[in-house]
Amino acid sequence: MSTLPTYADITDAAQRLKGVARRTALLENLLLNEKLGCRLLIKAEPLQLTGSFKIRGAYNFISRLGPEARKTGVVTFSSGNHAQGVAAAAQICKIPATVVMPEDAPTLKIENTRAYGAEVILYDRYKESREEIAKKLADDRGAPLISSYDDFYIIAGQGTVGLEIVQQASEVDARLDAVIIPCGGGGLSSGSSLAIAHDSPKTKVYIAEPQDFDDTKRSLETGTLQHNNHDNRSICDALLAPTPGDLTYAINQKLLAGGLLVSDAEVIAAMAAAFRYFKLVVEPGGAVALASVLSGKLDVTGKTIAAICSGGNVEPSQFKEALKTE
Repeated sequence: MSTLPTYADITDAAQRLKGVARRTALLENLLLNEKLGCRLLIKAEPLQLTGSFKIRGAYNFISRLGPEARKTGVVTFSSGNHAQGVAAAAQICKIPATVVMPEDAPTLKIENTRAYGAEVILYDRYKESREEIAKKLADDRGAPLISSYDDFYIIAGQGTVGLEIVQQASEVDARLDAVIIPCGGGGLSSGSSLAIAHDSPKTKVYIAEPQDFDDTKRSLETGTLQHNNHDNRSICDALLAPTPGDLTYAINQKLLAGGLLVSDAEVIAAMAAAFRYFKLVVEPGGAVALASVLSGKLDVTGKTIAAICSGGNVEPSQFKEALKTE
């Protein structure tokens, strides 16, 4: 196995995920296209099993574990979507899972993770280290520790999103000028950019991040790994990784065309627009790519653009408030 995943590893993951992960829809709205002056395609990962793309990487990792690891179970840390992905994949594979989650994670995400059968351990994200807590648990139990993004098989699994986008765009006779991908730690963007670079090499790939959590954008611009300020806040709970992963950054640095930033207000407007135009429920972190298009962060006039809506696990009260902005 090479240090970084390749296109072949993504197609291998796609085969493994058949019958587990859904081939989610690529949506289009003619009224919105006319308003924007472009052709916009939305990859609807809120319709994925567990409500986000994370089941792809989690199952690609967990399904490969040997007999000993299946006895000890797995340990991971996550604000919620990876947590649910790991919990569901572990349930499918009939192995135990322990997930370290921030105590301020959306209640929906915590409850769903427990419902899939995982043990949930809560921590204070502003005072404690999730990495240290999870590592100690994994060491004590002799269990594999699954990264939420910086892992060979996780990246390859997430790359199946990019694989599907190119295939589905071709099916509707769309030649993609650009794809915009939500970015936290970079698993989805690195895996998908690998697939897109192979299957549609002229398509530019951008990441979208929340304002004040632009570690990947700054890392791309400076050539060195950048960190987010520990005191920064955003409603995009799914994208608050402290810094890009080593593996994800190594891929993103080579393949991404740049980074786009959006405010919380722009994210809320995008959540409302996703519901209005696509009848899609999108959580804040899942809406940043759409928000970047709607707020004009990229010139899309006359172009064909795909934006990934990466997850839909939003608290009902928060979604209700977002809809009031329409």
